[in-house]
Amino acid sequence: MATSLEVRGVSLRFGGVRALTDVSFAIREGELFSIIGPNGAGKTSIVNCISGRYKPTEGQLFYQGRDITGLTPNARASLGIGRTFQNLALFHHMSVLDNIMVGRHHLLKNNFLTGSLYWLTGARKEELEHRRKVEEIIDFLDLQSVRKATAGTLSYGLRKRVELARAMALEPRLILLDEPMAGMNFEEKEDMARYIVDLNEEFGMTVVMIEHDMGVVMDISHRVMVLDFGKKIAEGDPGTVLADPHVRRAYLGEEDEVLVDPDDASPAQESAA
Repeated sequence: MATSLEVRGVSLRFGGVRALTDVSFAIREGELFSIIGPNGAGKTSIVNCISGRYKPTEGQLFYQGRDITGLTPNARASLGIGRTFQNLALFHHMSVLDNIMVGRHHLLKNNFLTGSLYWLTGARKEELEHRRKVEEIIDFLDLQSVRKATAGTLSYGLRKRVELARAMALEPRLILLDEPMAGMNFEEKEDMARYIVDLNEEFGMTVVMIEHDMGVVMDISHRVMVLDFGKKIAEGDPGTVLADPHVRRAYLGEEDEVLVDPDDASPAQESAA
C-alpha cells in the first residue's frame, strides 16, 4: 500500500520548551491512524506541523512523496490536506451552508474578472457544481434540518459536525481531525465515530485523528501512535499499543509532570487557518 504521509525526525521547540523530539512515522493511503497521549504530549503540535501552521525546528514532512516541509497551509490544502480544530473555528454569524461553502474556496477556478461575467463564463456552472457538492456533504452528515441556521446558535455537537463538513468540502485526500469528539455526549460520539469510519471507507479519505476517548480509538483505528513528553513511545495496531507497558505508564499517573504544550494551553492558537 502506498504511503500517504511520512514524518521524518520532526522536532519542535518553543523557546526552551521542547514540544516534539525526533518524531517519525508513516501513514498509508486509506488508513485511519490515531494519535493519542496524555495532555500536553504534543499531539496538536504534530498535527500543526503536518497542516503547516507550525514549521518544524528540525526534520521533514512528505506528502505523497513530495517534501512539504516549507509549504504554507494554503499550499498544503491545495494538495489535498484538510483539517478540523481542537477548538471550534467556525464563522458563527454565518449560516451552516455558507460555512461549508467557505471550505470550497481552494477549488474555485473563476477569478474576480471572470466571475463578474457570471452568465457569460463558467462561473454560474461552477457555483452550481460547488453547491451540489455541499448539499451532498449536508446529506451525508445529516445537517439538512439546520442548513440555513446560523452556526453560532447550534449545539456544540452540531457545530463540531459543521466543522467536519467544512473540512470535507475541500475534498481532501488526507484529513486531520483534532479531537473531533471532545465535549460530546455518548450518542453524539457514536454518530461522529460512524461518520469518520464512513469518511475513511466510503469516501476513501486517509484519516489522522487525535482523540482522548480510548474506546473510540481502539474500535475504529487501523493503527495508533502514542506520544508522551513530545516523544513517540509506541506505534502499532490498537491491541498491541494498549498492552504496551510504556503506554500504560504514560496514562497512569505521570500527567502532573507533563510540560504543557502551547497548543493545548492556548485556545487562541486554534483559530481558523
